[in-house]
Amino acid sequence: MINPGATSTKVALYEDETPIFVEIIRHSGEELNRFETYLDQHSFRREVILKLLAKKGVRPEKLDVVVGRGGPFKPLVSGTYRVNEPMLDDISKGRVQAEHISNIGAVLADEIARPYGLPAFVVDPVSVDEFDPVARISGLPELKRKCLSHALNLKMVAKKYSRSVGKPYEELNLIVVHLGGGISVTAHQRGRMVDVNNANDGGPFSPQRTGSLPVTGLTKLCYEGGYTLPEMISKLIKKGGLLAYLGTDNLEEITQRIDNGDSRAKLCLEAMAYQIAKEIGAMATVLKGRVDAIIITGGMAHSQLLLDWIKERITFISEVVVYPGEDEMEALALGALRVLRGEEEAKEYS
Repeated sequence: MINPGATSTKVALYEDETPIFVEIIRHSGEELNRFETYLDQHSFRREVILKLLAKKGVRPEKLDVVVGRGGPFKPLVSGTYRVNEPMLDDISKGRVQAEHISNIGAVLADEIARPYGLPAFVVDPVSVDEFDPVARISGLPELKRKCLSHALNLKMVAKKYSRSVGKPYEELNLIVVHLGGGISVTAHQRGRMVDVNNANDGGPFSPQRTGSLPVTGLTKLCYEGGYTLPEMISKLIKKGGLLAYLGTDNLEEITQRIDNGDSRAKLCLEAMAYQIAKEIGAMATVLKGRVDAIIITGGMAHSQLLLDWIKERITFISEVVVYPGEDEMEALALGALRVLRGEEEAKEYS
């Protein structure tokens, strides 16, 4: 399993459902800054992965499959996709919805699998799109709402919850929330993720992203602030949110500041909780109030303070279930296993 991140590459080896090892390889700014784009990093990261496998005594030719995280490709239904030439061609030519490091997950999986004739898969990529038509209307014809989310982890925990209550995922209505560097709040209606805030474009602000902003004020800032387009995009999705207000996106540091009496840190973190809860309320209306459970996952779900502030506003909607952390490596493994065991067929990207 290969999950490339902005400054790291996570690699895992599974035997069936059991992890043999999970390693996070950190990359310095000096290593990555020499590459102009994310895609340019694939050869560097491939060699790092192969060195790790050699160190662990893993021979790639002995693997059954290599799985990478899928990126913001074209809109796709949920499932496990075979990495094929159309997918690789779209990635190499930039025919994707956003430039994001996750796009090279498919490339890395293919480059490690191909020399040995192994299959390469991606599972529930960022661009999983199961929107109803009514959810695509934005308010301006030139701008269609996009379905981009932390689909891999969202689908994983939704199915985990369904197993825990002994009901099929396809029979439940769920609100599933991923709390990480970006925040995805999603409505799942009987097995389909029918709405999401899109972590780059709207919804609550996060540690690094601005979420929804006052439109006229944003427009004036774009025209009058003296920013270039890349600078403005960076301001919105890399330098906004808690980082912009508090100078840090580290939740542990912010919580410590709150414990030490920092009233501004308290206000900003509580405001983020407020906006998350408000977006959960919005998704409850998408499901017409028929919500079997609200599921919260992601790295920030380890923060009891944040959870308490969110829960006090949403428990009237439904029960709240928390799966802290990210299960993305397990999700990749399970997606591949379902295909290898014949439980579902690999989808073809075209």
